[in-house]
Amino acid sequence: MAEGYARPELLVETGWLAEHLDDPGLRIVDADAPEAYARAHIPGAAGHPDANITLKTARGAPFLMEPEAYAAAMSRLGIGDDTAVVVYDASAGLHAARLWWTLAYYGHRNVRLLNGGWHKWLLEGRPATMAPPTERAGAAAARFTPRIDPGLLTDGPRLRAAIGQAGVALLDVRTEAEWTGAADRGNARRGHLPGAVHLEWINLVTADDRRIFKPAAELRAMLGALGVTPDKEVHVYCQAGIRASHSTFALKLLGYERVRNYDGSMRDWANQEDTPLVV
Repeated sequence: MAEGYARPELLVETGWLAEHLDDPGLRIVDADAPEAYARAHIPGAAGHPDANITLKTARGAPFLMEPEAYAAAMSRLGIGDDTAVVVYDASAGLHAARLWWTLAYYGHRNVRLLNGGWHKWLLEGRPATMAPPTERAGAAAARFTPRIDPGLLTDGPRLRAAIGQAGVALLDVRTEAEWTGAADRGNARRGHLPGAVHLEWINLVTADDRRIFKPAAELRAMLGALGVTPDKEVHVYCQAGIRASHSTFALKLLGYERVRNYDGSMRDWANQEDTPLVV
């Protein structure tokens, strides 16, 4: 297994993708901002309007789109029930992992992250283009059927009940300043959840230009030192569920079975009056 991961099938390497760019059943998605996609992207990749924002509901809070709206968005991208998806970005996998999590939550399992993403692709001198993808047969008629996996999501009430419980780990993946309360990110209140442990999401990937996921042994050692072990149910949070999606992906890559992403995260929790916070 590549790098010792329990679920290496969640990743795809640049060499493999280079050999499969023209596969008819494959949809490559660039999860970066539209202006980045317009500058250059992997040949055949579809640009997403915004893998973080437009996948949120209009309810006034930072939560994932409702099933019908999400299905329509995926169909417009050419992602149907039988589509294999490879998603990438130029942000150490941050936005790609968000799209991975939303797809997984709505039951689409055939989706992988490009390890190292756009930067590793360019470092290796692989092809790039400014042209939009050529529509493939059946892409316009792609039909996405949402099948919610509730085990991938946590929320405020579930987190309240989880605090202090044996067999549960609360993982805060924000910056050190957010963790300590030095930065409030515009929230009404600051700090972190009682009993949480801290590991900023960016520490899960290498610090070199490739920004690939670190080997499994190194990741397990970091997490284990914090008490975040595979036998526990892990609740991951950040500011709005995006960085937490990345850490959720990494935990799944390691074989953690019970990992829940707090989609609203601190933008939800820290803007309520009665939720417990410590600094």
